[in-house]
Amino acid sequence: MKIYTKTGDKGETSLFGGERVPKDEPRIEAYGTVDELNSLIGAARSFNDDKSIDRMLGDIQNELFVLGADLATPPGSRKTSVPRVGRDAVASIEKMIDETDARMEPLKSFILPGGSRAASLLHLARTVCRRAERRVVSLKKQGEVSDDVLIYLNRLSDFLFVLARYANKTGKVTETLWNPGPGSDARS
Repeated sequence: MKIYTKTGDKGETSLFGGERVPKDEPRIEAYGTVDELNSLIGAARSFNDDKSIDRMLGDIQNELFVLGADLATPPGSRKTSVPRVGRDAVASIEKMIDETDARMEPLKSFILPGGSRAASLLHLARTVCRRAERRVVSLKKQGEVSDDVLIYLNRLSDFLFVLARYANKTGKVTETLWNPGPGSDARS
C-alpha cells in the first residue's frame, strides 16, 4: 500500500463515511487538532521515565484515536461500526485525575507552565487540548457532536495539568509559582 494517494492534492479529504470535504472544514480542524494533541502526548512520553505516567498517557493516546474516529464520522454516516467516546471514557479520565491529584500537594497559587521536559510538554499538550475543545465547540454549532466528546476534552485538559504537576514531582523538579510582579494590579 502506498503512503500517498493523490486524492487530497486539491485540498479535499474524505470523512469515514466517504464524503469528500475541504481540508479546512471544521470537522477536519477538530480531529486534526486531536491528532496534533496525540502526537504531542507521544513526545511527552519520550521524555518521561515514570512507568505509571507512561501507562496513563498510553491509555489517553488510545482513547484519542477513538475520539478522532468519532469526530471523523458524522452522525448518520454510512460507517456505523466506528467506536464513539462515551461516559465510560469520561469516568475513566475523572478517576485518573482524582488518583493523580491525591498524590499532590494542594495548589495555593497559580503555577507557571514548565519544569521537567515531560512536564513542559504536558503543559503544552494541555493548551493544544483546549484548542481542540474550542474546535469541537465550533463544530458543534453547525452539526451534531456528542456532548461526551466535549466533556472528555475538558476533563483531559484538567488531567494533563495534574499530570504535568505530577511529572515535576516524580522528577523532583520544583514548580515555579506565579508572581504578578511590579506594575500589576493583582491583589493578595
